[in-house]
Amino acid sequence: MIVIGVSSGTSVDAIDAAAADLALRRDGTLHLRPLGHTEYPWPDGLRRRILAALPPAAVDLGEVCELDTLVGQELGAAARRALDDLAGGDADLVASHGQTLHHWVVAGRARGTLQLGNAAWIAERARRPVVSDFRVADVAAGGQGAPLVSILDALWLATDDADPDARPTAALNIGGIANVTIVGRAGEPVLGWDTGPGSCLVDGAVQRLSDGRDGFDRDGALAASGAVDEKALDALLDESYYAQPPPKSTGRELFDGGYVAARLAARGLTPDGADLVATLTELTAVTIAGSLADHGPAGGVGRVVVSGGGARNPVLLGRLRAHLPAGTDVVPADDLGLPADAKEAYLFALLGFLGVHGIAGTAPGPHRRRATGARRPVVLGSLTPPTALDLPEAGTTVRRLVLANTPYAVVPSSRGNSS
Repeated sequence: MIVIGVSSGTSVDAIDAAAADLALRRDGTLHLRPLGHTEYPWPDGLRRRILAALPPAAVDLGEVCELDTLVGQELGAAARRALDDLAGGDADLVASHGQTLHHWVVAGRARGTLQLGNAAWIAERARRPVVSDFRVADVAAGGQGAPLVSILDALWLATDDADPDARPTAALNIGGIANVTIVGRAGEPVLGWDTGPGSCLVDGAVQRLSDGRDGFDRDGALAASGAVDEKALDALLDESYYAQPPPKSTGRELFDGGYVAARLAARGLTPDGADLVATLTELTAVTIAGSLADHGPAGGVGRVVVSGGGARNPVLLGRLRAHLPAGTDVVPADDLGLPADAKEAYLFALLGFLGVHGIAGTAPGPHRRRATGARRPVVLGSLTPPTALDLPEAGTTVRRLVLANTPYAVVPSSRGNSS
């Protein structure tokens, strides 16, 4: 089955698209052949409206209705283009994450989550059935609904190594929010959680400094030219979220556009310019490394496999290496066969495939829970239109993910590498 995955993260920087050819074998091995990936820019006006609707903004229902339609139309147009650009017009299904507008967390428990981008518009534009709304079923079952990537990480990175001294892998995705999955040997429970800000605070600072002309710190140039303000860093590290045990999730509801200014103003601090960008970059590196130290395995991890826009920021990765224990390898996801900047789009292609085959989309976690904290495994996503698909029976449990060796295609986009 060929699935087009489309996704837009908390940075709202572009619509990521990937095409995957997936086949489940009788032995439980799921083969995924990456066919290619690209990204399509949001129209400037629509992107501004999405950003203006994010917390802490107060938005009326009319704007929510309009955005649900407009985002769906744009995701549908992107899926239609990806069908031709990546899959030669031949695909069976579209899997859409949508655009998160709000993730409702109270006292560490997810109560609800809202992704916009009506699936009927996507199906109409792409002329393919659509699986969407992946997170709600997990939240309803007691899970965080995020991060959902633990199923991909568990199937892809688990080892068969019987060496009792072998250290687990940390799969790290640095998007607007950073998340991590701890993966050990095949069949063992995995643990996943949001560590805190990825690029969202850095991007916000860069956009304010440039009056919106620049969306991110390209190659970490601003951070490299500035100096970390240690007092400001300490003030930003004084955040209760970091001490909460996983599974846990967060988003712009906490780390919103006014978060940094409010935190620093409360301490009478006013770092600006490149120093502020350097400080926020350091915050991301420190909180990721600290989260792994505080909540990861007692013996540490052997490697950190990095994906997301932050994987393209050499300054951020350098600071992360500096804070990780000696002997911890930092490996780009590309080196293991999955393009770092398209991992989430491939994730949703995988979740769409699992969903239409009636297979749970979350990995086993500790204490008889799922990695998200859910009480039980659930099938993720809703199908639009709600008609039967002509699919073979899955007939088995997915035990392992194998990436094909066929080189994937990269379709050039109009954007550079983002942090």
